[in-house]
Amino acid sequence: MNQTLPLEDFLSQAKNGVLIDVRTPLEYEQGHIPEAVNIPIFNNDERAEVGTIYTKQSPEAAIERGLEIVGPKMARFVKEVRTLAKNKPLFLYCWRGGMRSASMAWLMRTAGMSAVILTGGYKSYRQGFKELIEGKSWEFIIIAGMTGSGKTDVLHALSEEGEQVLDLEGLANHKGSVFGHLGQKNQPSTETFVNRIHQAMNSFSPDRPVWLECESATIGAVTIPDFFFLKMKEGRIVYYEIPREERLKRLVSEYGVFSTELLESAFLRIKKRLGLENTKKAISLLNEDNLKDAASIALAYYDKSYSKSLADFTQHTPVRFYHPEDNPSEIARKIKSLIWN
Repeated sequence: MNQTLPLEDFLSQAKNGVLIDVRTPLEYEQGHIPEAVNIPIFNNDERAEVGTIYTKQSPEAAIERGLEIVGPKMARFVKEVRTLAKNKPLFLYCWRGGMRSASMAWLMRTAGMSAVILTGGYKSYRQGFKELIEGKSWEFIIIAGMTGSGKTDVLHALSEEGEQVLDLEGLANHKGSVFGHLGQKNQPSTETFVNRIHQAMNSFSPDRPVWLECESATIGAVTIPDFFFLKMKEGRIVYYEIPREERLKRLVSEYGVFSTELLESAFLRIKKRLGLENTKKAISLLNEDNLKDAASIALAYYDKSYSKSLADFTQHTPVRFYHPEDNPSEIARKIKSLIWN
């Protein structure tokens, strides 16, 4: 087995081994290759100390201090990794594929384990996403529809039929609107969100289309990278409509499980855009347990907002159709028949 591998080979082979990030906990928390386990050579303070010595004294002094820090940890590293690996090969990376990952790899090889380093480290992984998207001929198909149309469920139905589906809102832990955080886990950092997209796209074939939902560049607190968003806007668009009553039913079903306080707080966040009177009326309806009419007020605002968002996707004329009921499986089949015919 090679001792270093370029990104594509590294990620492919790492599926059969154990992926280890040897950077500091802070670096790991900010963003890492999905499924990597953090076994840091240095903790946050130690890394800062070694870096300061490197800058203010010399590389040699920094190396000596690093060895003093790491020496007492070596036996623990071996025991921890051996337990984790269970005889599987190790795939290690640091920031640039330099001394930290090389040192850990040397230690594990000395202890009798197989260890491979990512050429260029995590930095190459971050750069690799743009290269993956721009270096291959991806076809994106964008599913569009007004708020409450069940686009995410349509995507899931397409996935169940074997299509390549990228659920950006699922990766972002957010449904996109001011209500979109309700019932979701905490959002990841934008860096982690982008890494999740990278991982998903790396599992897809560029020979088949990738299906996505029409999104704004920002989903909650995270942002889609410019190069990826531009590629999305090149995609074919399928825009479908279902009756407004069906959309209201879905919104009441999805958001009616949350407390009046949470829903009121969300309405207050869009007070300026709704207008004071509409906001007061919506909150009054919530307190009367009239979720449908409150949702109708929100829907009026989001329908206008969605039309503006859809205007970003103008490179192709949308394929449009109307479906009389909220049935994601039937809508998914209809979309496929329109796209392929």
